[in-house]
Amino acid sequence: MFKNVMVYRIGEGWSPSLSDAESALQGQRFTECGATQDKSVGWAEPRGQAHGPLIESIGGHWIAKLVIESKAVPGNVVRKKLDEQVAEIEASTGRKPGKKEKRDMQDEILLSLLPQAFARQSSVLVWLDMQARRLVLNAGSQGKADEAVSALLKALPGLNIALLQTTTTPQAAMTEWLLAPNPEDWPADLCVERECTLKATGEDAASIRYVRHHLATEDVRKHVTEGKLPTQLALSWDGRVAFVLTETLQLKKVQFLDGVMDASGTDKSEDRFDADVALSTGLLSPLLDSLIAALGGEMEWGAQTTPASAEAVPAAADDPPF
Repeated sequence: MFKNVMVYRIGEGWSPSLSDAESALQGQRFTECGATQDKSVGWAEPRGQAHGPLIESIGGHWIAKLVIESKAVPGNVVRKKLDEQVAEIEASTGRKPGKKEKRDMQDEILLSLLPQAFARQSSVLVWLDMQARRLVLNAGSQGKADEAVSALLKALPGLNIALLQTTTTPQAAMTEWLLAPNPEDWPADLCVERECTLKATGEDAASIRYVRHHLATEDVRKHVTEGKLPTQLALSWDGRVAFVLTETLQLKKVQFLDGVMDASGTDKSEDRFDADVALSTGLLSPLLDSLIAALGGEMEWGAQTTPASAEAVPAAADDPPF
């Protein structure tokens, strides 16, 4: 349900009732693009049942879904038609259209072709944890996350959101974990797995990606001490959830490990939506708590972290740690 996680802090002072939030989202309900509309953004039923609520509350966790539909006309098609129209004007009048006229012609061509363009839809699942005052987005890119944040701020008056920031940057922490002498030095409940991306800074910006590779090696440690810093690192939490942590505190490729679904005791006759939400929030909530603690705790609202690239990389020890 939440495969790519981005976490925000919900500011104090915003505590609407579920019915008030539902009414607010109803005013921004999703509708498909019109014939000459290139984009439409709005809220749809997260359970997937037509005319259902736009916010579902499962175990006190609020779940909503933002739908983004867009239509695009290939640029080469627009340019070809524009060239044809320009050539016709030159042939019939003997003059070349100016820049403004060509821009207006291009806009008209695009408008005429939009009804024939195929629409593409994507969605962002939104989780509002009002008790922990966290907003969690299932967004694979910053662009989609920004769409969801903008839509939330537009629909919900008084809502204040900021990216969650930790005292220790993810990159600094990942660097420390890769240089740790023993797995016992890793944070409680977290385990470094077998995938990592290291990237140098500066003009060179060389990068190395390890996949299905044991990372507790002198080779990895040497690259880190030479200045290649981790931008992504595969981790597992409590033997139940695997994910890839990024330098910007995104969790990618989130998956529940073998046995978690069986251990949940989910009744097959139960509504899968409720069960999936309960399982996801029940595991991701303590995972996020553990991860934030491992990164030194959360910074105060409005505070800024030091860029990871500015933090010192530990010097190489005389004896290899592994």
